Amino acid sequence: MSQTLSAATLLAVPMAPLVGAVLAGVFGTKFGGNRIGRGLSHSLTILGVLVAFVISAMTLNAVAFEGARFNETLYTWMVVGGLKMEIGFLVDGLTAMMMCVVTFVSLMVHIYTIGYMKEDEGYNRFFAYISLFTFSMLMLVMSNNMLQLFFGWEAVGLVSYLLIGFWFNKPTAIFANMKAFLVNRVGDFGFILGIGLIVAFAGTLNYTEAFAKADELAKLSFPGTDWMLVTVICICLFIGAMGKSAQFPLHVWLPDSMEGPTPISALIHAATMVTAGIFMVARMSPLFELSDTALNFILVIGSITALFMGFLGIIQNDIKRVVAYSTLSQLGYMTVALGASAYSVAVFHLMTHAFFKALLFLAAGSVIMGVHHNQDIRWMGGLRKYMPITWITSLLGSLALIGTPLFAGFYSKDSIIEAVHESHLAGAGFASFAVLAGVFVTAFYSFRMYFLVFHGKERFDQNPDAHHGGHHDDHGHHDSHHAPHESPWVVTVPLVLLAIPSVLIGYFTIDPMLFGEFFKGSIFVDSEKHAAMEELAQAFHGPLQMAIHALSTAPFWLAFAGVASSYYMYMVNPALPAAIKRNMMPIFNLLENKYYLDWINENILAAGARVLGTGLWKGGDQAVIDGALVNGSWKLVGWIAGSVRKVQSGYLYHYALAMILGIFVLMTYFVWLK
Repeated sequence: MSQTLSAATLLAVPMAPLVGAVLAGVFGTKFGGNRIGRGLSHSLTILGVLVAFVISAMTLNAVAFEGARFNETLYTWMVVGGLKMEIGFLVDGLTAMMMCVVTFVSLMVHIYTIGYMKEDEGYNRFFAYISLFTFSMLMLVMSNNMLQLFFGWEAVGLVSYLLIGFWFNKPTAIFANMKAFLVNRVGDFGFILGIGLIVAFAGTLNYTEAFAKADELAKLSFPGTDWMLVTVICICLFIGAMGKSAQFPLHVWLPDSMEGPTPISALIHAATMVTAGIFMVARMSPLFELSDTALNFILVIGSITALFMGFLGIIQNDIKRVVAYSTLSQLGYMTVALGASAYSVAVFHLMTHAFFKALLFLAAGSVIMGVHHNQDIRWMGGLRKYMPITWITSLLGSLALIGTPLFAGFYSKDSIIEAVHESHLAGAGFASFAVLAGVFVTAFYSFRMYFLVFHGKERFDQNPDAHHGGHHDDHGHHDSHHAPHESPWVVTVPLVLLAIPSVLIGYFTIDPMLFGEFFKGSIFVDSEKHAAMEELAQAFHGPLQMAIHALSTAPFWLAFAGVASSYYMYMVNPALPAAIKRNMMPIFNLLENKYYLDWINENILAAGARVLGTGLWKGGDQAVIDGALVNGSWKLVGWIAGSVRKVQSGYLYHYALAMILGIFVLMTYFVWLK
């Protein structure tokens, strides 16, 4: 174990954002008397995240080039029998990469927030929340045991609840954060069951100790069934990932999270929360490799999410929701890679996606600011000449998203498609079709948004929702019909800094991350059973050759077709989409209602749960427990006591009569016996 990583230095990574969050959240709000102003609040929180990023970058350098590793317990909370509940860090290639991604994207979001939230009354509170969010995610990815993992897992869920409902005076925001909280509880129920099964049969919460017993767990059956225990464990763990990483059908909370401010949309969708499930499955690869059933389940769920969530992006008109459905689709791609045992490809796409998705969300926020907080792409157009920096960075982010050769998203996305193609699992056929079809869909909705926003005729004054007298939005900005404008430097600088890795990082990191030893000891793959990564390695001849070869492959031409189709339909022949809509209303209604999953959840599942709960309350609690057991028992005792009380009257002649009757009964009895 290298001595270049010290516990004290690593501890500073999550603690620095936590200190900033506490100072801004306590002394920058009414709770602490508003002792510090806006400038000091954002300075403290940005400084905390900057410190975390610098240490994370140094850690990544030590891990990648010096082979440094760290796996130690920092604090033992309690010991129950032989079960240790501890706080500790595990730093390897997987953790170091996640630390850098989380802190860098968070730093960009913090800087961007200065411009985006400058007129919001909850300015200091927002900075406290996003710093606390960063702390929670860092504790999750740095953990060396499942107790700390679960703490970080629940902490990001709690802070996301606070951030999605940040504008708590909006009914839609309150509904959205409650929806996110409840849906995640469904997934977390499965997650904690999976952890509980590991504890019950492996007797430990520590990653290293649990993985050392993986072969023993593979030989066990789930009690009372013929199911493999490890299959049940892995499916339970993945149900947790389905909630956190928004996989079908537990994805319904993610689009509604757009009710929160745009900076938190970028943080949730790019580097924190939704990536937690992908990270967790990759970390648990020694267990998932033992169950083809679980891997097939993951493969199919990811395929459904990748394709069918992309379809929903086609009909969205809210600029943030288009990007949100893009996130859902890309999370599906990552999940498909996990199911194909290409864990390193999944986290590679997680990394590249974090940069270009944060870029697209922050660019969307810049557009919203530039057009005076209109979010409907139908009433934009021609912004290229008004917002040149936002335009070029949005174009770069969109090209990365659709997998344009040489861009970051190309290397990770094409690797996923190839890995699925090389997989021999039962679900690989459908998955291969889904990820290929998803390439066209992604390119179509991404450039539909791009063309409608930055090209074509200007439509700012045609918005039917605009009020002639102007109105104030959630920020307190005044809506007007002035010409669009470029955003201030605190908004555009993060866009430029995110655009750089969106273009370059895939080219420079694909070799060490996928085919080198960067993830050695972090991710385990049984190459005899699941040979997709070995077959990818044999076909890889460098990033430049991969990009050149891609020009003759199906994904490239599908992406090109998607871009060309969107250009023709929205720039050349804008009447065509309306005609298609008229002729395909049933399909449009299906997509408009999001496959009716919200309706099913609210009117069937929630209504059924309400009926069941009411029945248990009235029939079980009120009738049986309160009525029969509690009230019934005291009524029975009261009736017996009332009856017995009449016997004990206190009159002497009553007692004499009872004695005479008793003697008479006894005499009669003995005479009858004779």
